[in-house]
Amino acid sequence: MKRHHGIGQLGAAAILFGLFCGSALADETVSIGGSRAVLIKPKAPRASVILMPGGSGAIAAGDHGDIHALNFNQLVRTRQAYAARGLAVLVVDANTPLDGAVQYMAAIKRPVTVIGTSRGTLRAAEGIARGARPDALVLTSGFLSAESGSGQNVMSIIGSPASLPRTLVIHHRQDGCRSTLPAGVEPFIKWSAGRARVTWVSGGVNQGDPCEAGAYHGFNGLDGQIVGIAAGFH
Repeated sequence: MKRHHGIGQLGAAAILFGLFCGSALADETVSIGGSRAVLIKPKAPRASVILMPGGSGAIAAGDHGDIHALNFNQLVRTRQAYAARGLAVLVVDANTPLDGAVQYMAAIKRPVTVIGTSRGTLRAAEGIARGARPDALVLTSGFLSAESGSGQNVMSIIGSPASLPRTLVIHHRQDGCRSTLPAGVEPFIKWSAGRARVTWVSGGVNQGDPCEAGAYHGFNGLDGQIVGIAAGFH
């Protein structure tokens, strides 16, 4: 009987621990501008980040903070790591208005940093061009300039560096994606007129399509390093 009683106590402790952790890092689905986004809010966040995935940007958020698409995207797969660093995290859908997202997170905790990866950098630029004003911007594996390989890029969308918030570029030296070539970084940094700087990374794993999350483009094998760099910029 004592043995069973002990197991019961352990079970109760595990449930209480789960409830505690759940309240500290509770994923929930929120609506911003009619679009579903996923919020992770620590009890006492020190700042906020808005994560803008690449690809189609459609995360297919469920009713309870669950994400059903783009799960291996670098920002989606590391969302809990940002929360573990004391940041309130909002993973947005492609249709989420960035201005509304910035205002939503500012009400939770400033500063608000927008972090976009790959095609998410284009959506970040479009949001800023429409008037969103985050405190800082992080562009990873970005469509930065014409030299990146795409006519549609952050420079062409924003138009003037005067609209650019404080910006950090994180780029892999061996990024093989045709639209985010490393050659596009320095022209962007020069255009920014002192508003942007770059952190280069190397190594990791390179598998599959060079424009997908399993390749250097998606910082495969470097998640901890990337989160540390991005989370420290605000």
